[in-house]
Amino acid sequence: MTSSQPVDVALIGGGIMSATLASLISQLEPTWKIEIFERLGDVAQESSNPWNNAGTGHSALCELNYMPRAKDGSVEPTKAVGINEQFQISRQYWSFLVEKGLITDPNTFINATPHMTFVRGEKDVDYLKRRYELLKEQPLFEGIEYSDDPKVINKWAPLLMQKRLKQDQPFAATWQPAGTDVDFGSLTHQLVDAATASGASLNLNTEVKSLKKQKDGTWLLKYKQRVGSTPGQLNARFVFVGAGGWALKLLQKSGIPEIKGYGVFPISGQFLRTDNPKIVEQHTTKVYSQAAVGAPPMSVPHFDARMVDGSPSLLFGPYAGFSPKFLKNGHIWDLVTQVRTHNLIPMLAVAKDNPDLIKYLLGELMASKSKRFESLKEFMPTAKQKDWYLITAGQRAQVMKKDADKGGVLQFGTEVISSADGSISGLLGASPGASTAVPIMLNILKRCFPAKSGEWEPKLREMIPTMGTTLNGDAVRVDEVLGETSEALNIGR
Repeated sequence: MTSSQPVDVALIGGGIMSATLASLISQLEPTWKIEIFERLGDVAQESSNPWNNAGTGHSALCELNYMPRAKDGSVEPTKAVGINEQFQISRQYWSFLVEKGLITDPNTFINATPHMTFVRGEKDVDYLKRRYELLKEQPLFEGIEYSDDPKVINKWAPLLMQKRLKQDQPFAATWQPAGTDVDFGSLTHQLVDAATASGASLNLNTEVKSLKKQKDGTWLLKYKQRVGSTPGQLNARFVFVGAGGWALKLLQKSGIPEIKGYGVFPISGQFLRTDNPKIVEQHTTKVYSQAAVGAPPMSVPHFDARMVDGSPSLLFGPYAGFSPKFLKNGHIWDLVTQVRTHNLIPMLAVAKDNPDLIKYLLGELMASKSKRFESLKEFMPTAKQKDWYLITAGQRAQVMKKDADKGGVLQFGTEVISSADGSISGLLGASPGASTAVPIMLNILKRCFPAKSGEWEPKLREMIPTMGTTLNGDAVRVDEVLGETSEALNIGR
C-alpha cells in the first residue's frame, strides 16, 4: 500500500526505543500520524525481548563498568550518578503512564529485585570498598551496604556462599535493596499498545528497504512486506531508526553525512538458565562482578534473578560469542556490507588496538561446555549441570567511530545520530540503552523538534517532574521522587 500524504513520524524498528518515542509523541501530539515498521511478526523480538537481555534496570547500583577504576587507582562517581539520574527519568514516565491507566499492571514489566556486586581478590575488594565509600554519600544510592563477612553475604545471596571453600583470596560484596528487574519486552508491548490506541499504526512483517530525502524535506521510505512481498512507500516528515544493529545500515542508506566514520562490531552471547523452583527460590538478587581482562563491558558476568510473564528464573552469563549478523534475525554478510571508505580506517584501528578483545572472543568460542559451567560454579559452588540449559541472547552492536588520535575507537554505550536539519535520527550501541530509553528519546525530541520545545515543556514536566534538573543534589527531593515512583510502580523504595 502506498500513501500519498506525508505522515508526521515514521519509526523503524519495534523495540523499546521506537515504542518509547511513539508513546511520548502520542502524548505530546495526539493528532500526529505515526507509522511503526517492524520486520518481524511481533514487536520486541530482538534486543528488547526479555530472554535476549539480562533485564537489569540499569541504575549503576551494581554495574562496576559505570564507575571504573582509573590507572592511578582512583574512583570517580560522576558517570554512575548520571546513569542513575537517567533511570529515574524513565521511572517517572512509566509511573505517569500507570497513573493515567495507559499501563494497567506495572508488575508485568518491573519488579523489586536487590542489586548486588560480588568481587574477589585484594585489588578488587579494595576497589569495591572505595566505590562503596563514595556511593553511600550520594542520595540516589542511599541504603547501599558493604560487607566482607561471609555470614552477611550469605544472608544477601545464599547460593553464592553455600559450600564455598575457604579461599586464599578475600571477597566482598555490596548490596542495594532498591534495585529492579525489568521485562523490556512486556514494557515495549504495552507502550506500543498505548500508542496504537491513540492512533499510531503498527506494520508488522514489514521491512524498510530504503530511505531517500525529498526536495520538500520529507523522507521517502520504500518497504516490502515479508509475508507476500507486497511493496509500498510513504513520505514522512520525521524518521527515527531504532532498528538495533540494522540502524547503521539504514542510516548509511539515508546518505546523511553525520553517519560517516561509524561502524558497529556485533557480539553475540549466551546465558545459562534454570527454572528449577528449588534453586530459583534461593536467589532473589542480581549479582554483578568484574569483567575478564579484554572482555567488552557488556560481558560483565552476572547471576540474575528474572521475572518474565509472572514466572521466576535464574540466568548466568553472558558467554560471549561471535556472529557477523547485526541482529539475531539478521544477515550473515552484515559485518562486511557495512564497510565504506569513510569507516574502513576507524574499523581497522579498532581491530589493531583491541587484541585483548579478539583474544577474549576466541577463548570464549573455543571454551568447552564444562569450562563454561565452571564459571557458573565460581558464583554458585553447588551448581549442577542437569539443572541448567543454554539459551542464546540477543546481538549487541558495539559502536566503532572515528577518533582524532587513534583513528578509531570502540565505544561502550549508546550514540544518537541525527541529521543537521533534525528530520532523521537513529540510535547505535547497546547497554544501558533500554533502561535510559526515556531520557534518550527526550534528547531526540529536543534536538529534532526545537520549535516545539516551549510548547511541549508543560506536558513533559507533568509527565516527568524532575526533567532538566539534577535530582541527586537534593536528598529530600530524591526521597520524594523515589517514594512516589515506587508507590506507582508497586516496587520497594
